[in-house]
Amino acid sequence: MTARRLLLAVLLAFLPAAAEATRIKDVTTVQGVRDNQLIGYGLVIGLQGTGDTFRNAPFTEQALKSMLDRMGVAVRGVPMRSQNVAAVTVTANLPPFVGIGSRIDVSLGSIGDATSLRGGTLVVTPLTGGDGQVYAMAQGPVQVSGLDVQGEGAQLTEGVATAGRIPNGALVERRVPGSLEALDRIVLELANPDYRTAARIADAVNEYAQGRWGRRIAAERDLRSVVLERPAGVGATRFLAEVGNLTVEPDVPARVVVDQRTGTVVIGQNVRVSTVALTHGNVALRVQENPVVVQPNPFSDGVTAEVPNTFVAAEEDEARLAIVEGTDLQTLVAGLNRIGLAPSAIISILETLKTAGALQAELIVQ
Repeated sequence: MTARRLLLAVLLAFLPAAAEATRIKDVTTVQGVRDNQLIGYGLVIGLQGTGDTFRNAPFTEQALKSMLDRMGVAVRGVPMRSQNVAAVTVTANLPPFVGIGSRIDVSLGSIGDATSLRGGTLVVTPLTGGDGQVYAMAQGPVQVSGLDVQGEGAQLTEGVATAGRIPNGALVERRVPGSLEALDRIVLELANPDYRTAARIADAVNEYAQGRWGRRIAAERDLRSVVLERPAGVGATRFLAEVGNLTVEPDVPARVVVDQRTGTVVIGQNVRVSTVALTHGNVALRVQENPVVVQPNPFSDGVTAEVPNTFVAAEEDEARLAIVEGTDLQTLVAGLNRIGLAPSAIISILETLKTAGALQAELIVQ
C-alpha cells in the first residue's frame, strides 16, 4: 500500500463513530459582537533604496510633500528624488469592546513600485472605519518576513517583501458604540447552520436554566440562530459565560469533500451509499520504438538507412466487480478499501455514485 493510500485509509477509518460533545461557545457567536475593519493610507520611511520611484508613483511624492508641509518644511515646487519612502495601505481589525488606549496589530502592503519594506518605519497613520471616523493611530517599525535580493546575474526572492505587519502597532483612540449590558435578548449564531444543532442548543440551555433560574429562556429561531432571554439581575458577561460552557453534540451533515489537487477525500459520519455494484479499471497504452538499420548491398551506391519499427499495445488492468453498501461509515470505508483504489480513483467513483443517485450526501469538489 502506497503512502498516500495508507494516509487516506487512516484518515477515513479513524473518524469518530459518534459526534462528540462540544461547548456552545465553540460552535456559536454572539450576534453583533464582531470585529470592525479599519483602513488607512500611510508612508513607510527609512528604506535602503527599495522605496517607490516618484516617476511611477507620483502619489508617494505628493503625500511626502503634504506631510513635510504640515511639519513646517517648505518643499512646494522642489523636485524630490528620494527612494527611501514607500506608500502603503494600512489595515487592522478593531476587536469588540476594546477600550481607548488599547493596542492592536496592523498589517500593511505597498501600493507603489517599492521592492521591499524591510527596515522601514511607518509614519503615524490614522485608521478610519466604515463611517469615516478615526478609531486608531498606527505607527512603528515594520516587520517583513520576505526578502528580495538581486544582483546583475542572479536574484533571490523568498516570501513577499512588499507586505508586513506591526504587532501592537496601533493605539485605539475611539471606542465602537454598543454594550452587551443594554441587551435583554441575546442571539447566538451557529458557525455551521443546522436545524437539529439549533434545537439541541436551545434544549441544553433550557434544561440548565430550569434548574438555575426556574424558567425556560431559549428558543431556536431558525437553522442559524438561537434567541436567549437574559434573566433579570444577571450580567450579560456572566450569563454568556455560564451558557457558553454548556455542551451539546452538533449534528454533522452528510457531506463528502474532495480536493482533486491533493487527492484528499473527507467523508462525513452520516454519509450513506445505496447498495450498488461497481467496477473500476484502467487501460494502459504501451508504445515502443525498435528502429531497424538496413545496410545497402555490397558494391552498390546505396547508403545505410534506418527503418522505423513501432510496437503499440493496449493493456487493461483486471477489473473486479464489487458490491458496496454504506450502511455506516466504517462499512463504506471498508468497501472502498477492499477494491484497492488510489485516491484519484476513489474521487472518480464518488462523483459517479453521486451522478447515479446512490450517494446520499452532498458532494463538494474543490
